[in-house]
Amino acid sequence: MTPHSIGRPAGRFEDVERIAVLRGGGLGDLVGALPALAALRAAYPSAELTLLGMPAHAALLDGRPDSPVDEVVVLPPHPGVRDGEADPDAVEAFCAAMRERRFDLAVQAHGGGRNSNPFLLRLGARHTVGTRTADAVPLERTIPYRYYQHEVHRWLEVAGLAGALPTDLEPSLTATDQERAAGRALLGEGPAVVLHPSATDPRRRWPAQRFGVVAAALAEHGVAVLVVGDASDAPIAREIERAAHTALPAAHHDRVRSLAGVLDLRGLVGVLAAADVVLANDSGPRHIAQALGTATVGLFWFGNAVNAAPFARGSHRILLGWTTRCPICGADVTQVGWTAERCPHDPSFLTDIRPEAVLGEVRALLAGE
Repeated sequence: MTPHSIGRPAGRFEDVERIAVLRGGGLGDLVGALPALAALRAAYPSAELTLLGMPAHAALLDGRPDSPVDEVVVLPPHPGVRDGEADPDAVEAFCAAMRERRFDLAVQAHGGGRNSNPFLLRLGARHTVGTRTADAVPLERTIPYRYYQHEVHRWLEVAGLAGALPTDLEPSLTATDQERAAGRALLGEGPAVVLHPSATDPRRRWPAQRFGVVAAALAEHGVAVLVVGDASDAPIAREIERAAHTALPAAHHDRVRSLAGVLDLRGLVGVLAAADVVLANDSGPRHIAQALGTATVGLFWFGNAVNAAPFARGSHRILLGWTTRCPICGADVTQVGWTAERCPHDPSFLTDIRPEAVLGEVRALLAGE
């Protein structure tokens, strides 16, 4: 290990002018790979850096002042790479178009490689690096994939296979002045907390009624609370509104509002950037808020905290659910990914996180502690 590295970095490749990085998944997955992208940018400053990602990745990064990539090319649906009905002809056309770009280096930053490594090899790059489970096809340089590793460290270790040393351990994004001003206009002039109560996996969601309890307690003391999410989150947001409004006098109902399903991604970035604190489950918006420099209170199942919790505690607090077995069938839920079949139940794994503990952390951050 050399100073300022993750793992054992290898030497840089010669004559690298075009780099492709494969990173599908959600917004939180992208945020976890940002330090690795920055490391590659610093190691190969004259190379063109292309992210092979998702539509939301393009919406977030296109035109962003500090984007570490030159462009985002949206992946086609393909098993284990991007969800959706795969069209073999469309996939081959995509791979053929990428081969024409003659990438010098292709970086697999997407899972353990069972599906992503063969896909990456179809791009025809001169050099390939990435992760690999025991049953995945090898790349030129690989590290073993083990589920329980922080995603930032994982992808920095992969970047190190290409000789790219870390420039920063913290993901970083910059909101534009227009985004921030629009967000502040929605939040108002006083103290404001943004809630994101959803998560892709239902088991990572804290109960909506408890978000409502916290929202009401904050609103009672003059804090504006804005609930955000996409259209599918609107029912949860309404439940939080109802719970908060039930506990508040009518005159204070306007302090707890929902914009779930209303904001586009740029609007969401503005609200997250302008908030004083973001309270959220382990979700893309929480990761974006952290990257924007906003204080966060994150509610994590302890296994997900190993992979995705923020490093700092001055402005990022975490509370943990310690569930190890499914409350319904008793299955061991610490065995994840390919190590065990997932049970069919979706109870919250965060029910042992108490509202008073969450409220205490939010208030501490609002007070600048």
